[in-house]
Amino acid sequence: MSVAPAPAARALQLFALGGLPAVEPGDDLGALIGDAIDAAALGLYAGDVVIVCQKIVSKAEGRIVRLSEVDPSPRAREFASSFDKDPALIELALREATEVLRMQGGHLITATGKGVVAANSGIDRSNQSRRGQVTLLPLDADRSAEALREALAARFGTAPAVIVTDTFGRPWRLGQIDFAIGAAGLRVLDDHLGRADWSGRRLEHTVIAVADQLAAAAGLLMGKAGGVPAVLLRGYAYSAGTETAGDLLRPREQDLFR
Repeated sequence: MSVAPAPAARALQLFALGGLPAVEPGDDLGALIGDAIDAAALGLYAGDVVIVCQKIVSKAEGRIVRLSEVDPSPRAREFASSFDKDPALIELALREATEVLRMQGGHLITATGKGVVAANSGIDRSNQSRRGQVTLLPLDADRSAEALREALAARFGTAPAVIVTDTFGRPWRLGQIDFAIGAAGLRVLDDHLGRADWSGRRLEHTVIAVADQLAAAAGLLMGKAGGVPAVLLRGYAYSAGTETAGDLLRPREQDLFR
């Protein structure tokens, strides 16, 4: 019986960047994250990845809405009343949607922006500074990631890869997991086509969603109630590149779930 060779010792380090103040519209998010890196005495080195939750990106960019200021449409009111939902939240989700994929059984699944598919258009009511407030997804999370990358490079003299994350459910799987909705500075996919596995077999279909895997790892530190909006990841040998999180989206003609 053949046995896989023992891998060389490797380590992946993740550092919680806590202590950030409550983010408000117009705040310099790059400066706040830089301050958190300095406070933790971590430094920033070539090959590091800075992973940031969507919520603080959205807040800094002013993507905040008070539900009391939303006038629901008849469509939103009808759906909300049928399933005991907040009509203002449903109205916002419909406004943010570029396509409504499912609107049944109390579930509203939409495509937004560049094509991210999420429940309620990714609108988030948790961890808000004010009651009745929600955050919307960034208009362009890839651009947000690039802006953070540039700000950190200017401060520390080296440009990390940056990933903006959000938490979504998945078809055919229970539970939620963190995904990359924005990325800059790394190849988000690692295509193994033509490579050999440890036994010498040629790989034909394996494509690793690198940015999503890094986002999920950081999500274990962020949590929903831990107050950790950003993570510094060190030790993963990613490939630099100009791909974006948009490159993770399955082309419509290959999508079996629409």
